[in-house]
Amino acid sequence: MYQLYVIELRKTVFSENKKFREANTQFNGVLECLYVGMTSKSPKERFDQHKNGVLSKKGLDISAAIVKKYGIFLRPSLYAHIQSYAIMEDALKAEKDLAARLKRQRYAVWVN
Repeated sequence: MYQLYVIELRKTVFSENKKFREANTQFNGVLECLYVGMTSKSPKERFDQHKNGVLSKKGLDISAAIVKKYGIFLRPSLYAHIQSYAIMEDALKAEKDLAARLKRQRYAVWVN
Protein backbone atom coordinates (compact mmCIF):
# COMPACT_ATOMS: atom_id res chain seq x y z
CA MET A 1 0.00 0.00 0.00
CA TYR A 2 1.14 3.52 -0.83
CA GLN A 3 0.26 6.66 1.08
CA LEU A 4 0.59 10.33 0.30
CA TYR A 5 2.15 12.72 2.78
CA VAL A 6 2.84 16.44 3.05
CA ILE A 7 5.79 18.05 4.81
CA GLU A 8 5.94 21.71 5.72
CA LEU A 9 9.19 23.37 4.66
CA ARG A 10 10.84 26.42 6.18
CA LYS A 11 9.88 29.48 4.14
CA THR A 12 13.54 30.25 3.57
CA VAL A 13 13.39 27.57 0.85
CA PHE A 14 11.57 30.12 -1.31
CA SER A 15 14.32 32.73 -1.12
CA GLU A 16 17.27 30.31 -1.09
CA ASN A 17 16.24 27.75 -3.72
CA LYS A 18 15.88 29.16 -7.24
CA LYS A 19 14.24 26.01 -8.70
CA PHE A 20 11.66 26.00 -5.89
CA ARG A 21 10.92 29.69 -6.45
CA GLU A 22 10.62 29.25 -10.23
CA ALA A 23 8.23 26.30 -9.73
CA ASN A 24 5.95 28.42 -7.54
CA THR A 25 5.21 31.69 -9.30
CA GLN A 26 1.67 31.57 -7.83
CA PHE A 27 3.00 31.83 -4.25
CA ASN A 28 2.23 35.11 -2.49
CA GLY A 29 4.06 34.40 0.78
CA VAL A 30 0.92 34.02 2.89
CA LEU A 31 0.56 30.23 3.05
CA GLU A 32 3.27 27.65 3.72
CA CYS A 33 5.92 25.99 1.59
CA LEU A 34 5.25 22.26 1.23
CA TYR A 35 6.73 19.03 -0.07
CA VAL A 36 4.30 16.37 -1.35
CA GLY A 37 5.44 12.77 -1.45
CA MET A 38 4.29 9.17 -1.77
CA THR A 39 5.56 6.23 0.28
CA SER A 40 5.04 2.58 1.10
CA LYS A 41 6.17 3.40 4.67
CA SER A 42 4.29 5.39 7.26
CA PRO A 43 4.48 9.14 6.65
CA LYS A 44 6.46 9.56 9.90
CA GLU A 45 8.96 6.89 8.92
CA ARG A 46 9.42 8.46 5.49
CA PHE A 47 9.84 11.94 7.03
CA ASP A 48 12.54 10.56 9.33
CA GLN A 49 14.27 8.99 6.31
CA HIS A 50 14.29 12.34 4.53
CA LYS A 51 15.70 14.17 7.55
CA ASN A 52 18.31 11.56 8.45
CA GLY A 53 19.24 10.40 4.97
CA VAL A 54 18.81 6.80 3.93
CA LEU A 55 20.47 4.70 1.27
CA SER A 56 18.66 2.32 -1.04
CA LYS A 57 19.87 -1.24 -1.50
CA LYS A 58 21.80 0.10 -4.51
CA GLY A 59 23.57 2.67 -2.33
CA LEU A 60 21.62 5.68 -3.61
CA ASP A 61 20.45 8.39 -1.21
CA ILE A 62 16.64 8.26 -1.41
CA SER A 63 16.04 11.21 0.88
CA ALA A 64 14.92 14.43 -0.78
CA ALA A 65 17.59 17.09 -0.31
CA ILE A 66 14.96 19.82 -0.09
CA VAL A 67 13.27 18.03 2.85
CA LYS A 68 16.57 17.20 4.49
CA LYS A 69 17.53 20.89 4.49
CA TYR A 70 14.16 22.65 4.92
CA GLY A 71 11.68 20.07 6.28
CA ILE A 72 10.01 21.01 9.56
CA PHE A 73 7.15 18.58 10.21
CA LEU A 74 4.36 16.53 8.67
CA ARG A 75 1.05 18.25 7.83
CA PRO A 76 -1.50 15.40 8.24
CA SER A 77 -4.43 17.82 7.93
CA LEU A 78 -3.49 18.13 4.25
CA TYR A 79 -3.30 14.39 3.49
CA ALA A 80 -4.92 12.23 6.20
CA HIS A 81 -8.27 12.24 4.38
CA ILE A 82 -6.74 10.67 1.25
CA GLN A 83 -7.04 6.94 0.70
CA SER A 84 -4.09 4.56 0.40
CA TYR A 85 -3.31 3.10 -3.01
CA ALA A 86 -2.52 -0.51 -3.87
CA ILE A 87 -0.88 0.39 -7.19
CA MET A 88 2.19 2.62 -7.28
CA GLU A 89 1.16 4.32 -10.51
CA ASP A 90 -2.15 5.37 -8.94
CA ALA A 91 -0.31 6.80 -5.93
CA LEU A 92 2.11 8.71 -8.18
CA LYS A 93 -0.80 10.24 -10.10
CA ALA A 94 -2.54 11.16 -6.83
CA GLU A 95 0.72 12.71 -5.57
CA LYS A 96 0.89 14.98 -8.63
CA ASP A 97 -2.83 15.79 -8.33
CA LEU A 98 -2.48 16.74 -4.65
CA ALA A 99 0.51 18.95 -5.41
CA ALA A 100 -1.43 20.70 -8.19
CA ARG A 101 -4.46 21.20 -5.91
CA LEU A 102 -2.29 22.72 -3.17
CA LYS A 103 -0.63 25.03 -5.71
CA ARG A 104 -4.06 26.21 -6.87
CA GLN A 105 -4.74 27.08 -3.23
CA ARG A 106 -1.57 29.23 -3.39
CA TYR A 107 0.77 27.10 -1.32
CA ALA A 108 4.35 26.83 -2.61
CA VAL A 109 4.80 23.12 -3.41
CA TRP A 110 7.65 20.82 -4.38
CA VAL A 111 7.02 17.33 -5.71
CA ASN A 112 9.53 14.98 -7.33
